[in-house]
Amino acid sequence: MTDKKPSNLTVSQQGGVVRNVLNQLKLIFRLMGDSRVNIFAKIIPVGALIYLISPVDAISIPFIGAVDDAALLWLSSYIFTELSPPEVVEEHMKELAGNMNLNEDQADVVDAEATDVSDK
Repeated sequence: MTDKKPSNLTVSQQGGVVRNVLNQLKLIFRLMGDSRVNIFAKIIPVGALIYLISPVDAISIPFIGAVDDAALLWLSSYIFTELSPPEVVEEHMKELAGNMNLNEDQADVVDAEATDVSDK
């Protein structure tokens, strides 16, 4: 069999889902403040935020309505970053990755072994 090459589209999970969501939010805020991003592309996250806080919902079934909102937020953030200039997105992602590595390098690592103690 031929060896598969790893895809360039895979994103490494560095710190879990919460950290990735926070980094995506930071990226969106940075792109919203960048003048190199088209003003019409900036309408997408603003529109998604307005939809999220508005009382009108496309699907009013209780659980499915929440999934609908989460899907819309994910889709709008994806479309916004895809419509932003790739070099600008890459620049901001490198700055965010640099900020993440500073915290990881400063962490103290303790190498130890654990043993169970039983009271018999």
